[in-house]
Amino acid sequence: MAEITAAQVKKLRDRTGAGMADCKKALEEANGNEEQALDILRKKGSASAAKRADRIAKEGVIASAVSPDGKKAVIAEVNSETDFVARNESFVQFAQDVANFALIANPASHEEFMEVKLANGATISEEVGAQTGRLGEKIEARRFERIDADGGAVASYIHPGAKLGVLVAVNGVNGDTAKSLGRDIAMQVAAMNPLALDRKGISKETIEREIEIYKTQMRNEGKKEEFIERIAQGKLEKFYQDNCLLEQSFIKDASKTITDILKEAGAGVTVTGFVRMQLGEGHHIPAQQEA
Repeated sequence: MAEITAAQVKKLRDRTGAGMADCKKALEEANGNEEQALDILRKKGSASAAKRADRIAKEGVIASAVSPDGKKAVIAEVNSETDFVARNESFVQFAQDVANFALIANPASHEEFMEVKLANGATISEEVGAQTGRLGEKIEARRFERIDADGGAVASYIHPGAKLGVLVAVNGVNGDTAKSLGRDIAMQVAAMNPLALDRKGISKETIEREIEIYKTQMRNEGKKEEFIERIAQGKLEKFYQDNCLLEQSFIKDASKTITDILKEAGAGVTVTGFVRMQLGEGHHIPAQQEA
């Protein structure tokens, strides 16, 4: 019997929407032949999603779950082909279940995420296949992120329409103050889409690219070479203010920065990380470990 690799199983699952275990069994039965395995799954009724495998699931929802103590949270993106299905009650509940049970299971990878068991005993992978058959279009559990705030709380904000969600870890404060502050900052992240928490989070490559763009712009405008470096550095400062969360102007009061807001909340209050997730895009700023 041919050895069945995890990559083969994943590829077949992606094509069919069937469960990982079913895909592995089918590949074993077909001695590794993907097309034969696909036929086996179809005959068993496990590949209801096969004919939809080449479609694009670009709609969907963002769902989040926060632990009862507020210290941990998960945010997940679950996709469908159409917005009509994304608003279906069954689909929305499935997306919420994905976030809820991923929070409990704490998977370390996407593969582990897909094998998380839901309330009905099915894995996320299996339920994706079931939902695909039930709703009549391709469904995907695309990604998840987790964030912790051992010294404070995680705030969650899902923008109306559930196409955009944010988690923010705030340390040094708890209770209602943490919830209120965290939500304000989460709404800031949703609106202003910072690239990083602070300057240390901006890559060297990004900085070099920005400076080169500024210098080229100045040369094209005929600026003297001896002034170009100073002007470029000034523009870089503005770039930091626009793209580092802690330096951004607060959306509720432009006279203050996010750093100012944190100082007003109390000594030692900090944001240690955030996740901003939008359908089809997004980035994760991991929470820093406390000393």
